[in-house]
Amino acid sequence: MSVEMTKSLLRNRTFDEIAAGDSASLVRVVGEDDIKLFAAVSGDVSPANLDAQFAARAEGGHVVAHGMWTGSLIASLLGTELPGPGTVYVAQEMSFKGDVAPGDTITATVTVKEKQAEGHRVVLDTTCVNQRGETVLTGAAVVIAPTEKMTMARMAVPEVTLSRHDRYERFIARAKEPPPLATAVVHPCSEGAIQAAIEARDEGLITPILVGPEMRIRDAAEKAGVSLEGLRIESTEHSHAAAALAVQLAANGEADALMKGSLHTNELLGAVLAPNSGLRTDRRISHVYVLDVPHYPKPLVVTDAAINIAPTLAQKQDICQNAIDFMHRLGVEQPLVAVLAAVETVDPAMPATLDAAALTVMAKRGQITGALVEGPLAFDNAISPDAARIKGIESPVAGKADILVVPDLEAGNILAKQLIYLGGADAAGLVLGARVPIILTSRADTVKVRLASSALAKLAGVDRPAGFPGE
Repeated sequence: MSVEMTKSLLRNRTFDEIAAGDSASLVRVVGEDDIKLFAAVSGDVSPANLDAQFAARAEGGHVVAHGMWTGSLIASLLGTELPGPGTVYVAQEMSFKGDVAPGDTITATVTVKEKQAEGHRVVLDTTCVNQRGETVLTGAAVVIAPTEKMTMARMAVPEVTLSRHDRYERFIARAKEPPPLATAVVHPCSEGAIQAAIEARDEGLITPILVGPEMRIRDAAEKAGVSLEGLRIESTEHSHAAAALAVQLAANGEADALMKGSLHTNELLGAVLAPNSGLRTDRRISHVYVLDVPHYPKPLVVTDAAINIAPTLAQKQDICQNAIDFMHRLGVEQPLVAVLAAVETVDPAMPATLDAAALTVMAKRGQITGALVEGPLAFDNAISPDAARIKGIESPVAGKADILVVPDLEAGNILAKQLIYLGGADAAGLVLGARVPIILTSRADTVKVRLASSALAKLAGVDRPAGFPGE
């Protein structure tokens, strides 16, 4: 029998085969995901185990694994090695001697202390030691040892994937710093629209100015079960007038942001782009999705997936620069921009590759500033280091993009919605390029996404905070 096949089998030691002094050990490296998985299984969500900021204050600067995580190593040893399959776990005493932090290497050991013929019981000393030789757990276990030999296949460890949805938290926390952002909420005449405004108000993110037909706004608030007490309401006859008045409030400096309510996006943006709106700049407006993708290590921006249908090269230049300037506001000093196409080589038959190459050159020559821009890159090469390495792409952007610039709206919309509905991503939306940020929310958005959109608008609409951490 080969060594590999032997390693794949579990063999027990019967009561008669066990002798005092016998021992078995296993070694595990503690990962952050180990701690989170244990919390998910056990329900232990103590801040000391999961909250890095709490741990920094209370535990010397690191999240600690719950003591029972090390105890689980003992259970694993007893069930798989000594005595092994057929063991009945009867009792366990444990004393936790020290913290266990991500990166620690833990050696768990069980040693036979005593055999009790009656009931085939075995008493074992149990210890866990870290890589510095410090004991982090001591104790004793009592088991009923098997009386018959058993050999069985070692089952594969299940593959478990953790979904992280915490990348908006630092943005929201920073945006809560006073004062709240004066925000004209345009035509909030549905339950969802009025709730979005009140939620952001209650979190200290915005001061809503409700613009639209007053009776319809009050009716929506009543249906949503929220109070409008203390809120400024600017009454208009209909949604067109609401969009025009909200834009006027922003142009006059009474509002620092706009939030879309229950009207069509084109209606709101039409008012923003009107010749005398006072909100136009020399930039083309564009949309960014700021995505919290569970399996990507940082926020991911997709642009433009909502406004510019088939942008020209000049328009893509603005789309790209809008997103870069926005990332600067979030604290990312030099965003990594991947200009997407179907392939990573320039092909004259594929216009998206030509535009991508041109944008790359424009960035090198200062026509796009503040970022590293690379294209064309296929989607896999833009976000997967392994895909970039396999294809031999040497680039500081490949595999770790912050911003994905898509060829057109259809490609961007499909990509963003795939990430949302198949990849489990959250997607906060914002319109950039006007004199104030414009918050776009959807009826399908969760509370967290709506709050994130408001938080990002506040950060986009103020001077970059000193010391605000980037990803």
